[in-house]
Amino acid sequence: MSDTQFKATLEMLIPLVVKEIMKSRNVNEQEAFGLLYSSLLYSKLEVESTKLWHLSQLTLANLLNEEIEMGTITFPEEA
Repeated sequence: MSDTQFKATLEMLIPLVVKEIMKSRNVNEQEAFGLLYSSLLYSKLEVESTKLWHLSQLTLANLLNEEIEMGTITFPEEA
């Protein structure tokens, strides 16, 4: 995947993940973006080679919730 395609994929995926975070954590959009952008998950998601971008927005939100609640992330095998 080219760098341009990857950036476009993230631009489409991030708002969907933020909506899931808003629902699952009962926070507003700004708080959800803050949680995501300050997370280990996001630092891995923004690296194309991790292939996390192919996971669903619900799975990504669940991984973020795991990181917040447990302090660790158990990445799926397919990631």
